[in-house]
Amino acid sequence: MIDQFREIADAVKLEVKPENKRKIGICGAGGIVDGAHLPAYKKAGLEVVAIFDTDHAKAQDVAKRHGIPTVYKTLAELLTDPKVEIVDIAVPAAAQAEIFAQVAAAKKHILAQKPFATTVAAGEAMVKQAKDAGIIAAVNQQLRFEEGVAAAHKMVELGWIGTVSNFSINVNLITPWEMWPWAKDLERLEVMLHSIHYHDLIRWFLGDAKTVFCAAGRTAGQFPKGETRTISTSLYNSGVTSLVHANHVNRGGDNYAEYRIDGDKGSIRGTLGLLYDYPNGRVDTLEVNSQVVPTDGWLPYPVTTRWFPDAFIGTMGSVMDAVSTGSKLRASVADNIGTLKMVEALYKSMDTGVSVDL
Repeated sequence: MIDQFREIADAVKLEVKPENKRKIGICGAGGIVDGAHLPAYKKAGLEVVAIFDTDHAKAQDVAKRHGIPTVYKTLAELLTDPKVEIVDIAVPAAAQAEIFAQVAAAKKHILAQKPFATTVAAGEAMVKQAKDAGIIAAVNQQLRFEEGVAAAHKMVELGWIGTVSNFSINVNLITPWEMWPWAKDLERLEVMLHSIHYHDLIRWFLGDAKTVFCAAGRTAGQFPKGETRTISTSLYNSGVTSLVHANHVNRGGDNYAEYRIDGDKGSIRGTLGLLYDYPNGRVDTLEVNSQVVPTDGWLPYPVTTRWFPDAFIGTMGSVMDAVSTGSKLRASVADNIGTLKMVEALYKSMDTGVSVDL
């Protein structure tokens, strides 16, 4: 198995070649930038030359602790800085459309935080802005770059478990929603801000669904207004199915975050360590049981990095590679329209109580 695993490891390596590195300007100085973006970029040797946030004091604090040389008071100042080649837009979706338009007009390449738009129509307008400006624009769907998940994708691609029949993700957590006060009054919460990761991931593996259904709920005494428990199912033209079950108010103390991919010649299962003790987390895991390789039972794959912060190297690195070599983005804004359509369909199902065709 050493040789087979070497092929997987080479395919999921999180690094940016020196010749592809570009200078970054960041719009936003919130917790995700402080705790994930900047540690990842430092680990990969990427240079952040400027930062802007509407809370100037917060931006100054983040810049001081992470060694960012320039703190701008306005987005316009950051966009006129000739050193900034890629703008990392790390703000809530409701604020992104206006910022995205300005960055595209300045012809700076973009990595946009997910969700990059609140509606499909808004997302499509932003895709057109990027295309018209001739820039590279990706969405920070970094779970596609988590080492275990990416390794599982490569195993499926190589046929290790044969033809996929089902993909399920099951998370039962106590999520500290208080960390994001701006999300407290959002009507659309769990699917839009959290499970969008999983639905986007499943799309990467299976493509676009034919029909979806979603049921959602809230728990008495919860901090946010929006839904915190969801069960989402999808059916594909091929007959393949998928399931996402997410509960963010687990008062039992037994957090878990598991995924499983079943095929006609084996299965893959893994865990997302970040969610067992967010935001500290623990190691991610991956195992494969294959009749093709074969593995003689469940065989662990040695995952050596984590979703946070390491996978953020992948999203930014993908933009830099595309800028430098023209390589295909793993999570482009154009592709992410499919994820936004999925989210809209799930909320329609949630609101009506019936399945929705895509």
